[in-house]
Amino acid sequence: MNIPLIILSVVGIFILLSSFFTVKQQTAVVIERFGRFLSIRQSGLQLKIPIIDRIAGRVNLKIQQLDVIIETKTKDNVFVKLKVSVQFMVIKETVYDAFYKLEYPHDQITSYVFDVVRAEVPKLKLDDVFERKDDIAIAVKSELNEAMTTYGYTIINTLVTDIDPDIQVKNAMNRINAADREKTVAEFEAEASRIRIVAKAKAEAESKRLQGQGIADQRREIARGLVESVDVLNKVGINSQEASALIVVTQHYDTLQAIGADANSNLILLPNSPQAGSDMLNNMVASFSASNQVGEMMKNNNKKRKPKRDDYPSPSQTPPKELPESE
Repeated sequence: MNIPLIILSVVGIFILLSSFFTVKQQTAVVIERFGRFLSIRQSGLQLKIPIIDRIAGRVNLKIQQLDVIIETKTKDNVFVKLKVSVQFMVIKETVYDAFYKLEYPHDQITSYVFDVVRAEVPKLKLDDVFERKDDIAIAVKSELNEAMTTYGYTIINTLVTDIDPDIQVKNAMNRINAADREKTVAEFEAEASRIRIVAKAKAEAESKRLQGQGIADQRREIARGLVESVDVLNKVGINSQEASALIVVTQHYDTLQAIGADANSNLILLPNSPQAGSDMLNNMVASFSASNQVGEMMKNNNKKRKPKRDDYPSPSQTPPKELPESE
């Protein structure tokens, strides 16, 4: 058995197999010959010369993401931490530049992100940082694209995914928001209370108006009833004074009856006796008679004092200022 021949055969098979290699999808392989760049191989089965050619490296052509956390200060002297996510990829046509010109792409991208963010955020106040985070992301993307294109990389997108101020500042902002919301709640509650008060006042005013109208209508009907009662009594020979006195006495007894019907009433009517009604009637009739006599006397006196046309002999004669009471 020829051992050297077997060894040569094994070595030959090994060398033949090492001539073939595969490249995965979305990956590029850099081939060097004796340490010098030879070619770039794309995905699929590839062939190289054993021993002479070698695989220098594999370049990932997929979109990659790098998260960078930066601590910086705002215009109002508040320290914040920003998380910037950078999505980038190697340009397929410039794999040579990406492999040979830049050794640590992540460090390079991180440096540019730090530089741009620390230049943009100090120009803004804390509230503006939250409102204009998209502007910061656009500035980072623009700066990175301009720098990384030289090295064979393109920036797909940059996102400011988190803004985290100091815990004390965050608590203060929460207290401010809570106070503002409490102020809004107080304003709404005050407005609701005002509406309730106004509605209640309008309802009370309407109630008083209707109550007054009811009282006026009641008194009007009472007066109309009194007039009818007096007319009825006059027809049976009772004069107006006696009729009025009789009506008042009747109302007096109606009042007493209403007071007695209420078991919980503590009202005491003084003076009150069985002859109080008759005394009231006599007093009222006497007062009505006296008032009628006084009224008649005043009418007679006015008639006597009124001057007559015959007392003046000529139109030019001035009438006396005062006429004698008796001729």
